[in-house]
Amino acid sequence: MSLDSIARKALDGVLPSDAEIMYLIEQAPERLPELLGHAHRIRAARLGDEVGLCAIVNAKSGTCSEDCAFCAQSGHHAANSPQYPLLSPDEIADAASRAKACGATRFGIVASGKLVGGGDLDGFEAAIRRVAALGMVPDLSPGILERGQLARLKKAGLRGYHHNLETSATHFPKMCTTHRYEEDVDAVRAGLDAGLYVCSGGIFGIGETWDDRVELALLLRELGVPSVPMNFLTPIPGTPLEGRAPLPPEEALAIVALYRFLLPDRQLRICGGRPTVFGPDRQHELLTAGASGLMVGDYLTTKGGDANADLDDIRRAGLVPAKE
Repeated sequence: MSLDSIARKALDGVLPSDAEIMYLIEQAPERLPELLGHAHRIRAARLGDEVGLCAIVNAKSGTCSEDCAFCAQSGHHAANSPQYPLLSPDEIADAASRAKACGATRFGIVASGKLVGGGDLDGFEAAIRRVAALGMVPDLSPGILERGQLARLKKAGLRGYHHNLETSATHFPKMCTTHRYEEDVDAVRAGLDAGLYVCSGGIFGIGETWDDRVELALLLRELGVPSVPMNFLTPIPGTPLEGRAPLPPEEALAIVALYRFLLPDRQLRICGGRPTVFGPDRQHELLTAGASGLMVGDYLTTKGGDANADLDDIRRAGLVPAKE
């Protein structure tokens, strides 16, 4: 067994065996550059040299009914996060214009809460039309949408539906008690059945094990999710995970590489927590660790990095920004 042989299987789309997955996980720290190098080559072979750039707007913030332990927007926690209703279509379009100027081609409208009422659905529909009119790809992260709602928004121009599974089914009950994991899985399936580009991934550094990380990746593979956002915990004061230390950069890089071996043809988009884990000087390493996309600009309740620096990092890695 070798990294090279496992990489060749991944290039052919063959899932590594359980023993091979453990071999990837248990690599000694001094072999991390070799692991990352193989992951980078898999990404290049399966996805080319383009890096997708997306951005989001926190379109409806705070007082969420769910108690996700890592989230500043939960109404169950004492985090000092913004609270406001759904922004107007004009405000959302203005945010999309700013994101486009930073190089983003996809724009996500993100709203706190589990379910979507009629007034917000009208607002989403209008905002989606405005974002599409800018020549950007409209994505939506509104919680759990019913199939009829998905069809209505798709007709308005929605291209992508974002709904994270967050972690494994095994670890999820330790992170959230207000809804069942199966509800999230069903939401992902509904988005796929609607013919939307589904973006679903997780957050790492929340106390999960390597087995949990593998379990999530294999479920995403089984579901056929084309785009996997990878977030890293930024501990937020007032949340149950406020005292948890951020992941070491080397561990975060190894997670990205592992996901590239397990999901060789999927977009791996690095999103929240990137500045927390990698600081200003090491974020470029993600682009040679198997990642194929970056979220630029600010996140939901935390600041992001400099978009120009991201573009510099892409060029530094010998890659190019994707046109869509």
